[in-house]
Amino acid sequence: MTKERLDGLYLMLLGSVVFLLLGGVLEQGAATKLVDFRVVYYPARCLLEHADPYMESDVLRAYRAEGADSPKDSKKVRQIVTRYFYLPTAFSFTVPFAMLPWWLAASVWMTITIGSFLFSAFLIWNLGADRSPVLSGVMVGFFVANSELLIVTGNAAAIAISFCVIAVWCFVRDRFVPAGIVCLAIGLALKPHDTGLVWLYLLLAGGVYRKRALQALVATVVLSLPALLWVWRVSPNWIQELNANIAAFAVHGGINDPSVASTGAHGLDMLISLQAVTGMFWDNPLVYNSVTYVLCAPLFLVWAYVTLRSRPTLRNVWLALAAIAALTMLPVYHRQNDAKLLLLTVPACAVLWAEGGAIGWLAILANSAAFVLTGDLPWAILLAVINKLHLPASGLSAELAAGVQILPAPLVLLAVGVFYLWVYARDRSATAKPVAGDLADAAEGAR
Repeated sequence: MTKERLDGLYLMLLGSVVFLLLGGVLEQGAATKLVDFRVVYYPARCLLEHADPYMESDVLRAYRAEGADSPKDSKKVRQIVTRYFYLPTAFSFTVPFAMLPWWLAASVWMTITIGSFLFSAFLIWNLGADRSPVLSGVMVGFFVANSELLIVTGNAAAIAISFCVIAVWCFVRDRFVPAGIVCLAIGLALKPHDTGLVWLYLLLAGGVYRKRALQALVATVVLSLPALLWVWRVSPNWIQELNANIAAFAVHGGINDPSVASTGAHGLDMLISLQAVTGMFWDNPLVYNSVTYVLCAPLFLVWAYVTLRSRPTLRNVWLALAAIAALTMLPVYHRQNDAKLLLLTVPACAVLWAEGGAIGWLAILANSAAFVLTGDLPWAILLAVINKLHLPASGLSAELAAGVQILPAPLVLLAVGVFYLWVYARDRSATAKPVAGDLADAAEGAR
């Protein structure tokens, strides 16, 4: 290993140490621990008891039977835990945890969460280190060091995204492919709105990647079908109940309402979809959703068109994934934890930086801004400062404070997505190194 690679590895490991130490301290001091793991654990316990996991009263009964309904829990926490909003496919992964007592299930869940996240970060550094080892170490280390909410909340996004990143590494390196297929299938079953567009890229890219996408789809169906049939038997009206639960969170002033009136969309673990921006100007779901879709649709169409027209090379694989990692967050519901998918932008940044020129500097600027403005520590500091200012509840200062909290994360994701999409669309390099197997598979597919 060269000195540069060692330096980059040490920087990544330093960020991992910060993540573990600060995450552990913050988790111990948190008023409500692992609330997002409770979201998937107790409905799965409910399903094991052949009760309806999408019915608030049934989940609350299971929650109280376990003695987990603490007087310290706020009304918001109780609503989050008892109104299940994941697809039934998630049970294929979460039911085994529900078979364990809480303390053991939580320990195993957090071991997998932390282990898979750090492992995926190492793999991304490994990919970026081929071109810019020190830069990749700095970026991955900083990114990991600002991800403590994953430990505090136990959000399933950590596992889904980490497994997705591991799958990408397996497919690009053409190593441990069966493991990659299983990892991507778990990610799709658990959080398809985080991992689905990465899968779509593999499908559209053609060649060996399309083969991997189809294999992952089959694995997802095999993994998820038993859980789906089980839920349909226990809860034949689960679709309507799921929609009702989602609607309960999205009511005006609700936890997932993107408007300024929201009680849970702004602050740590904030909403980062583009509705948070459009909702500032139009406090009407029909309007702010429509504006968001109109803004996002051309970007996705351009991305899909370029992907279909391009041959898969190591350069444009990273550019395509970097663009879609940022754009995935924008059209539908995503929170700050979901932004860990931005790990997939590091190899593209490393490639552009190694090539030099203005585009390399722009890549550094784009990634740095995105990592800071979606990171946990910068927001914890900024929100603490804003709270200490004791600003009035209305007036210009209140509007400015709201704008500072709401606008930066979605807008920087939009900027990063547009930047990498622009580079991806203009890339016509004929000398980029092909990914192993891509050209042979493409030629075979053409025949």
